Amino acid sequence: MREYLKLYIDGQWTDPAEPHTIDVVNPATEQVCGTVAVGTAADVDRAVAAARAAFDGWSSTEPAQRLALLRAVLAEYQKRAPDLGAALIEELGAPAALANGFQVDLGTGHLSTTIEVLEGFRFEEQRGASLIVKEPIGVCALITPWNWPLNQIAVKVFPALATGCTMVLKPSELAPFSGQIFAEILDAAGVPAGVFNLVQGDGLAVGVPLASHPDVDLVSFTGSARAGIDIARNAAAGVKRVTQELGGKNPNIILDDDAFAENVGKGVVSMMLNSGQTCSAPSRMLVPGARMAEAIEVARAAAEGVTVGDPHGEFAIGPVVSANQFDKIQTLIAKGIGEGATLVAGGPGKPDGLSTGYYVRPTVFAEVTNDMTIAREEIFGPVLTILGYDDLDHAVEIANDTEYGLAGFVAGTDLAQARAVARRIRAGSIAINDGFDFHTPFGGYKKSGNGREWGDFGFHDYLEIKGVLGYAPPEE
Repeated sequence: MREYLKLYIDGQWTDPAEPHTIDVVNPATEQVCGTVAVGTAADVDRAVAAARAAFDGWSSTEPAQRLALLRAVLAEYQKRAPDLGAALIEELGAPAALANGFQVDLGTGHLSTTIEVLEGFRFEEQRGASLIVKEPIGVCALITPWNWPLNQIAVKVFPALATGCTMVLKPSELAPFSGQIFAEILDAAGVPAGVFNLVQGDGLAVGVPLASHPDVDLVSFTGSARAGIDIARNAAAGVKRVTQELGGKNPNIILDDDAFAENVGKGVVSMMLNSGQTCSAPSRMLVPGARMAEAIEVARAAAEGVTVGDPHGEFAIGPVVSANQFDKIQTLIAKGIGEGATLVAGGPGKPDGLSTGYYVRPTVFAEVTNDMTIAREEIFGPVLTILGYDDLDHAVEIANDTEYGLAGFVAGTDLAQARAVARRIRAGSIAINDGFDFHTPFGGYKKSGNGREWGDFGFHDYLEIKGVLGYAPPEE
């Protein structure tokens, strides 16, 4: 049983202003696996004050000093990788291979990329007689979700540190263990007092005071569109910068070619990763209508091959994160059946033999139309919808017929055709044949948010731009 009974404020592990804790439930066992101290508005005030006091000193450091700290963080992160993986298995129900692999490795990748970017980043640029200066924006409120905890902490904390900002982190109350260990890593690496602060808690008690705090200069939020709208409203009175990475209902266009069956199978497996709890998951598969029957058979076989079980075992996916999440997914599966979609695999209820734990059957619907609820709402579980298209113009039309615009996917052997289709999808990140790059910007169009993370693009939101005119005399 884990007990984390202190917050991290001004370089110290400290008691919350009011003695209050929350229990954390292991989604595989449905049992309490730990207790975490949570904060209040008073703790937010203390953390923001510490970040404000530390800002002048940290913002004036040279990049070399910040690089030294980030390298020290990398060394500590690598030491604690097994602890992070174990935490993710407990709090998220992530299978051990995923928790100790990609979940933890994303943090390493983003940190290494941040170091690489900072080594060559230009904070000043002479343009004629003017000097363009990029300066840290100030105190940042970083509010992160539970589904990829280390990834989302990494893409906020590391660029903020690199650019000279100070910050207060609020991880999700559903998956707080990894955030607590992350704070221990930064403390061990020697982050100066007040530069990084951690206040655990829920959205109402901690998120709202953070977003609305007058001494916060930027709010970076990842989560649902509904919560993102509330965050923006709370921040509006202070005219502070708000960046958001929200939901997605992402199209995966499978081209009509010799690799069709292979790409359908890959698309199913990719959708099920992390129990489907990924905002950029390829949740709407678009296939040529004439090949729908073939897609159904391939998708059924692929879904039935996705094993589900104890995160400590050798299974592809574990449970979803909570009872509420399980219930939401079940409701949407029932809607899919009720609205006339063809149930290809999976369906309501838990997999056979898994009565305890928030396990969901890997589910595929086919012959879906884009007006159905399961084609429009983000399900956030291992549920794939397959839609048919007449031609590529029709495929692009369906792909863009959504209020979201986070990610998109194109799979096919004709690279020129795939590139042409990718250009037409209205989303912030398009992967052709499973492309991946830590340096490529990540973020959304429309209700999927604003701002960009990853690589050097992740630095920009944490910087103000100052133009100094007449900095140099004009050339004669």
